[in-house]
Amino acid sequence: MIREYRPGDFEVVTNLWRAARELAFPVFMREKGHTFQEDCDYFRNVILANNDIWVAEYQERVIGFMAIAGDFVDQLYIHPEFQRRGFGKALIDFAKDLSPEHVWLNTLQVNLNGRAFYEKNGFVPVRFGISPAPESEPDVEYHWRPV
Repeated sequence: MIREYRPGDFEVVTNLWRAARELAFPVFMREKGHTFQEDCDYFRNVILANNDIWVAEYQERVIGFMAIAGDFVDQLYIHPEFQRRGFGKALIDFAKDLSPEHVWLNTLQVNLNGRAFYEKNGFVPVRFGISPAPESEPDVEYHWRPV
């Protein structure tokens, strides 16, 4: 089930966000050294402030989320225990339903599993560059348009 984010989701969403990023790019997470409190502040002050947030639930447990602003997917993460089970696809399909003409996103170049996931789901890399601060890391811009 996909539903709108509620304030009571904050703790579980920020925890799964951190766990998923640690799995996806451990070296990046170690080198950046952001604390969990810094993650919470960024989620509260940037992600929540600039996006609509949708959560994926499975058996009444929040297991993933997507932050989207218009046709831009800012964040999409599934808790590591629930990856590779179709939940990420459900969220990306939901984004396509919200914006049926075009969806785009960025991901770090080191996120090889994420890149494979997006490409499998019809996204095409259109630009390789450097992400804005605070990351300032090599990234890839992906776009999806209906066939």
